Amino acid sequence: MSNAIHPAAPHNLPVFITAPGQTDAFLVGAAIFLILAFIAVGTLYFRLHSLPEKLAHGRASQIQFELVAVLALLALFTHQTVFWIAALILAFVPVPDFHAPLAGMAESLAKMAGWGRDRGPVEPPPPAPIAPKHSTPSEAPVQVAMRDVEAGPSTPRPEKVPDQFETVSGER
Repeated sequence: MSNAIHPAAPHNLPVFITAPGQTDAFLVGAAIFLILAFIAVGTLYFRLHSLPEKLAHGRASQIQFELVAVLALLALFTHQTVFWIAALILAFVPVPDFHAPLAGMAESLAKMAGWGRDRGPVEPPPPAPIAPKHSTPSEAPVQVAMRDVEAGPSTPRPEKVPDQFETVSGER
């Protein structure tokens, strides 16, 4: 095989045409450029998808931050842009704290009811004893209890319950 140029070939060849058996520098450069471009575009894509999470990290509550993170992750895996837009809007809009006032109300009601914190009643009320009033031996205790319930309470209730703001003299 000879290294002579074919007579029909142009004598001034472009730079990207290499001799047989030589390394094609343009192909290697294009491959390196494509790999770097792919990594750069991927990094930009992932940074863009994590933008709502970064925005919500400092200014949102824990529940709001987790919701934004889930929406951004759904947008990443499903390629539905509406999830990403919802995450971005939720990251910008401050959600009011509803938990703190409701927890305060629940704690106050538990204190008023005499309950301990997360343990139920402090002292369970003793069970009311039902004295059997058998008129005949065949009368069942359930029937006796039902008769007592239908008869009503044995002690009369007071007519007026004193108000907590009422003074000793009865004036307000």
